[in-house]
Amino acid sequence: MQMIGGGVPSVPGAGEWNLKKTVVMVGMMGAGKTAVGRALATRLGVPFLDSDAEIEAAATMSIAEIFERDGEAFFRKRETEVMNRLLENQRGILSTGGGAFLSGKNRSIISQKGVSVWLDADLSLLWSSVKHKNTRPLLRTDGPYETLKTLYEARVPSYRQADLSVRSLPAYSIDDMAGHVIDALLERADVLEKTT
Repeated sequence: MQMIGGGVPSVPGAGEWNLKKTVVMVGMMGAGKTAVGRALATRLGVPFLDSDAEIEAAATMSIAEIFERDGEAFFRKRETEVMNRLLENQRGILSTGGGAFLSGKNRSIISQKGVSVWLDADLSLLWSSVKHKNTRPLLRTDGPYETLKTLYEARVPSYRQADLSVRSLPAYSIDDMAGHVIDALLERADVLEKTT
């Protein structure tokens, strides 16, 4: 990170944008919430936050280990607590786990304190992203593709309730996606404005 006068870090994008609400990235596992979220935070000059990483740090174990030891219900409760705290205390880009937006309570918290952006990727794109990874506890089944398809079909109606939706296509790079999210956010004067 480049330093400017007096030792203040120079953040790319800082000063060009005024982010008024935390942007919460929602969508399926493999949609790019973390990668696009990081690129978006860099472009806007704001912090990147990851609810899963915060949960793992607090529990000193991985999401998969929490699922295995304590179950999904326990994890979902912690997830709500962490998201609420992050939305309360900071303004930036928040990446959430794929199941976070399914909870009506979480959707309500997000709409009150931030703005949700659904990264809308189709099933084939999601599968190409997750099929070679074993870090997804919900896909540790005998038929991971069928499991992903079932999850996708069950979750899309919840994701459609997001404040904004950005279509993800195989041809788009992470940077392209970040640009499309910025375009969508600029349609909401209560969320983002360009200052320069």
